[in-house]
Amino acid sequence: MKTDLNYIKKLIKILEGSEVNELEIEEEGTKLRVLKNKPSENQIPQFITYAPPVQQYQPQVSQASLSQPQAEHLIKEEKKEESQESVKKLLEVRSPIVGTFYRAPSPNADPYAQVGQQVSKGAVLCIIEAMKLMNEIESDYSGKIMKIHVENAQPVEYNQLLFSIEP
Repeated sequence: MKTDLNYIKKLIKILEGSEVNELEIEEEGTKLRVLKNKPSENQIPQFITYAPPVQQYQPQVSQASLSQPQAEHLIKEEKKEESQESVKKLLEVRSPIVGTFYRAPSPNADPYAQVGQQVSKGAVLCIIEAMKLMNEIESDYSGKIMKIHVENAQPVEYNQLLFSIEP
C-alpha cells in the first residue's frame, strides 16, 4: 500500500470535500483509516495506520537432540502450560462494532464494570460510541471480570477483545 504523505493528503482532501465521515483502506496487510471531525471543530481529519502483527520465531527443538533431564524438563513444562490453560478458561467479551470505548455513562459517573466484580448475563459492561450513538455493551456471560483489555476513551475495532470473564 502506498503510505507516503502525498497519498494520505489526497485521501484527506477527498474526504473533506465529501459527505463521507470515515474511510478505511486495507491492502497487503496494512490498514489506513481516515476519520473526519465535525466541521465546527475546525480540525484536520485524523488518520491511523496499522501494521500487520509480527510473528514471533519459536525454534522447534526435537526431544531426541536433548539430554534425558532436558527432555523430561521440557515435557513437564508443556504439561504444566496445558494444565494452566485448562484451569483458566476465560470467557471473552468482544466489541461488536468499531467506535470509542467508554467505561462509564459520563466522565463523572462510576464505571459500569471493575476488575474483580461479579457480573450477570445481560449486565452493561461499557459503552461504545459509534457515529455519535452510544451503544451499551452487555455481558453474554455470568462470572467475575478478570481483565479489562481497553483503556477508557480509546478507539476499538470490530471483534477486539474488551473483557475477560471467569465463569
